[in-house]
Amino acid sequence: MTGAGADPEAGPAREFVVEADGGSRGNPGPAGYGAVVLDAATGETLAEAAEYLGVVTNNVAEYRGLVAGLRAARELDPDATVRVRMDSKLVVEQMSGRWKIKHPDMKPLAAEAARVFPPGRVTYEWIPRAENKHADRLANEAMDAGARGERWSPSTSTADLDTGRSAGGRTATDGGARAGSGTGAETGAASAARTGAPGAARPPAGPTAPAGPTAPAGPTAPAGPTVPAEPTVPADPTAPGATGSAADPTAAPGASASDTAGTRGAEADAGPPAARGDATGTPGPAGGRGAGAVEGQAAVGGARSASGGSAVRGGAGAAGPAGPEAGPRPDAASQAAAGSGAPGSAGSSTTSQAAASADVRAARTVASPGWGPPDMGAPATFVLLRHGETPLTPQKRFSGSGGSDPSLSAAGREQAEKVAASLARRGTVQAIVASPLARTRETAGIVAARLGLEVAVEDGLRETDFGAWEGLTFGEVRERYPDDLNAWLSSPEAEPTGGGESFAATGARVAATRDRLVAAYAGRTVLLVSHVTPIKTFVRLALGAPPESLFRMELSAASLSAVAYYADGGASVRLFNDTSHLR
Repeated sequence: MTGAGADPEAGPAREFVVEADGGSRGNPGPAGYGAVVLDAATGETLAEAAEYLGVVTNNVAEYRGLVAGLRAARELDPDATVRVRMDSKLVVEQMSGRWKIKHPDMKPLAAEAARVFPPGRVTYEWIPRAENKHADRLANEAMDAGARGERWSPSTSTADLDTGRSAGGRTATDGGARAGSGTGAETGAASAARTGAPGAARPPAGPTAPAGPTAPAGPTAPAGPTVPAEPTVPADPTAPGATGSAADPTAAPGASASDTAGTRGAEADAGPPAARGDATGTPGPAGGRGAGAVEGQAAVGGARSASGGSAVRGGAGAAGPAGPEAGPRPDAASQAAAGSGAPGSAGSSTTSQAAASADVRAARTVASPGWGPPDMGAPATFVLLRHGETPLTPQKRFSGSGGSDPSLSAAGREQAEKVAASLARRGTVQAIVASPLARTRETAGIVAARLGLEVAVEDGLRETDFGAWEGLTFGEVRERYPDDLNAWLSSPEAEPTGGGESFAATGARVAATRDRLVAAYAGRTVLLVSHVTPIKTFVRLALGAPPESLFRMELSAASLSAVAYYADGGASVRLFNDTSHLR
């Protein structure tokens, strides 16, 4: 940090402007921050600070830049008043008290920033990125130095010169474009993107609009904004360390639902059983089908959701870009498998290629940033995959985490292969996390082999323990334990016979797992391979829906759902029970 110290005999307290920024090349990835302290009256640069941080997220780097800038201002004059100007809407709104701070990595940094000056002496203002070039360039200089294995040095910095401040300065209080916002050619360090490979252009300050979003049909968001035909694919798969998935687990603890459309269910390995032991289905509570936990339901049947469908997420501000776009691209073999029809049939090949292109566009729609400002950062996107069928699935038997732990059947392995081919074509998954049970690990292994990724295991993704009901059909449970079953269908607090796990307990477990994974995979797309109850719970919590909503969800074997989680705590359900890849 450099800059002249304050003169103790200078008279009344001074006013400073602190401009701060932070960036992460990967989000999370190699990161750094930059901060500059300016004289509010003259625009003169008084102090600069920059530091390489190692691997952290973009938002953490921004907060670190804020703390450094405030500390630099305090060193100059502890009695000063400070106006902080940043192009991070998230930091400005949170530090101004208008947005809640929920992320565990940001809470202590925000508290640290608030302690530097007494309350009331610091105000916050959002500015476009074009007006924050000095701090941005300092952050990039720090990241470039870190990439060389060096520390940033003020003696080698050109950020002040690049912005034109050293030549006559400027008035920091004016509301127009700042000096240097268009001055001179940017150096490699200065032009490097905050959240991309070095040298890449940083996303614009304003939200990038989809190429052609369809107008909302009603209160829900557009069903499917158009996306680039040639999307780049995520790179840099994350390995285990923090288990994560690519769907959006942002909800609060709550009861989870079962595999069937009308049941709370025993992770019915095949989806909502058409019946609780019979083909027609036993009426369940609130008009539902019954205890849908059993393993019935064809994997391709049931209500399908269009892969482009999305719901409007709640909370202040939507998210930014969908995350780093690099990662395993489909190999030639998988592309050929996806795009080839019968030998010699041009029509078939064209149709298949069109289908593959539509598949990619659908995946990009699911991963799109939404309708809010991009400065909030990319969401953690959880792609929720229910495992393929097991031998218990066609028999519609309860199959949780306390039973025989069956492996996939031949049909289930075929389903997993089809999912793998579809995900390879889409090219958006950057990491894979699976439940510890055999059927999910086997499904995840088949997908991972196709994508060239490792599989991390997360115990929180396991299915509910159905106690003495494991391996039984719904009808058999009703005959043997009618009172226990009725209680279980009536309350998420009730446990299956023999000390099984209640849906309230499952919900609390899933919510805690969600929070860990969101923190670990911020800005990334992760495939979570799990079961009926956990996946429905992710969705229920994201929607803020009541426990009885679980009775109204149907989840097929090998189906895909997706949830995106944003830095402000908001969640967006992007996809539910998609089985188009199985057709």
